[in-house]
Amino acid sequence: MMRPRQNHGIQLESCLFEISTSHQLRWIRDLHENDIGIIDFLAPTLELVIHADFVLKISEDNPFNFVVSPEASEYPFSYEQELFIELRPLIRTSYARDTDRIREWLHPFWHPGKRVATLELFQQLNSHIYRTFRYQRRLEKGVQSPAETLEKNSGSCRDFATLFMEACRSLGLAARFVSGYMYSLEITGRMSMHGWAEIYLPGAGWIGFDPSWGILADSHYFAVAVTRHSEHAPPISGTYVGIPRVFLKTQVDLYVKRLDSEKAIPSPLEAIVD
Repeated sequence: MMRPRQNHGIQLESCLFEISTSHQLRWIRDLHENDIGIIDFLAPTLELVIHADFVLKISEDNPFNFVVSPEASEYPFSYEQELFIELRPLIRTSYARDTDRIREWLHPFWHPGKRVATLELFQQLNSHIYRTFRYQRRLEKGVQSPAETLEKNSGSCRDFATLFMEACRSLGLAARFVSGYMYSLEITGRMSMHGWAEIYLPGAGWIGFDPSWGILADSHYFAVAVTRHSEHAPPISGTYVGIPRVFLKTQVDLYVKRLDSEKAIPSPLEAIVD
């Protein structure tokens, strides 16, 4: 799951995969419309190298270029019945044991009897996580539970996205995890896959929030996969068959570059992902 998703603002101009050993590659689209490459290996090998290059043409846009339906402009609101049926799996919480702790954390932002502008509410949650939690790059497998992130007051991008998603779900809204790439002038050199969250707002559709940076996901965000849970979107997954001591190490090199970076006034953004 490495190939960027296309939409009205992102065009995939070229896509190159090089795999070091004899193989067959086929593509499928899962229930979330993610592009998944399935590799069947045809012979044993001592080393596996997967190299991918993507060139994207980006139409830069204002991330606030949307309109929330009048009936959803203030929270609390409820999805209409037909929409609720479609979104129900993404409204159900993944960490039921943490519900009380999350609601306690949410109380200053919203509590029963209070009305607040919908977009303002979620911008406050997004920026609050960014301002008050300590970002920590974690190499451990898996994601922290929301209660654990609240207890430690720190976490990785996937931990912050999970906390944001579960907060939204506890308020009755549909939320999903997004895995992908991000371009920023503040990041140089080798990078990691990034994770953020999307919530569904009537009239606006899926809107991305990145609590790791406290901003809405704009044209510098390139989604690869959307899932209900962050652990369902690994870039590479599979099975290793062989002697345990022979498996020595893995290494990931990821770079996101702007091809028009030397222009004084940027035109449409193009990013290359190695």
